[in-house]
Amino acid sequence: MSLPGHGRFDYAPINARPDFLWPGGKRLAVYLGINLEHFAFGAGLGAELAPGGPQPDVLNYAWRDYGNRVGAWRLIELLDRLKLPATVLANSAMYDHAPELMAAHARRGDEIAGHGRTNSERQSTLSEADEAALIAEATDVLTRETGRRPAGWLSPWIAESAVTPDLLREAGYGYTLNWCMDDQPVWLRTRSGPLLAVPYPQEVNDIPAIVARKDGPAAFADMIGDTFDEMLEQSESQSLVMGIALHPYIVGQPFRLRHLRHALAQIEARRDRVWITTAGAIAEAFAATSGAPGNGRREAG
Repeated sequence: MSLPGHGRFDYAPINARPDFLWPGGKRLAVYLGINLEHFAFGAGLGAELAPGGPQPDVLNYAWRDYGNRVGAWRLIELLDRLKLPATVLANSAMYDHAPELMAAHARRGDEIAGHGRTNSERQSTLSEADEAALIAEATDVLTRETGRRPAGWLSPWIAESAVTPDLLREAGYGYTLNWCMDDQPVWLRTRSGPLLAVPYPQEVNDIPAIVARKDGPAAFADMIGDTFDEMLEQSESQSLVMGIALHPYIVGQPFRLRHLRHALAQIEARRDRVWITTAGAIAEAFAATSGAPGNGRREAG
């Protein structure tokens, strides 16, 4: 029986791949993906703290906007205290809604990656032309505001059409965070050349953990710490990537932030053994080590 497939990459066991090292001879690369998102008022998609009623859904809109007004600033204070870099996954609408917040991350030197226009929409529901226009609009805003084209992309809601990787490659992106199938970067085939998939977590991610599964703050912090400890042991034999996905309107709440601080301090304390970096730096290092395959080459890891 032959099932429909995507054709983007081939199966390759994690323990049967060429060996490589991260910069500094490190085996485990760790990055923080900070999602900065703006939502339409009275329309569109959005995570919910409680079941929403008729629009305008003031409760859930205001809960999400707490992240931009308060939670994200508390998270920056935490990152500064621990001297941790971040990859900011930014809706382009953030530059109109909260320019001071985007400027604060720019001053830190954080990587700014594309995350669509707003998380009130999914690009997977659009025609190919309209999806290409969405990517172009978001990319143009980030390029204008930061002075450089973003290297990476995370689709709002991790939503892809059948041609999203092709459109990203054609828009000049070097890596995507949409695919969560591995602990190492994986080259994807597109119609215009290879695109790198950098691991982005769907388990160590506060949306599935806290919003969907209703895990408490201590449980989420334990999840981060246990994943780090286990992957540090696993990485003794091969180089791996650990991502941590955070949304300030969730982990920026005071009772969650206190637990997150302990978990991130646990990682920072092992800085001598791990490479704490950005998703973009991981993509660059892996591409330099492995070399991008030809578009027709069957390459998985």
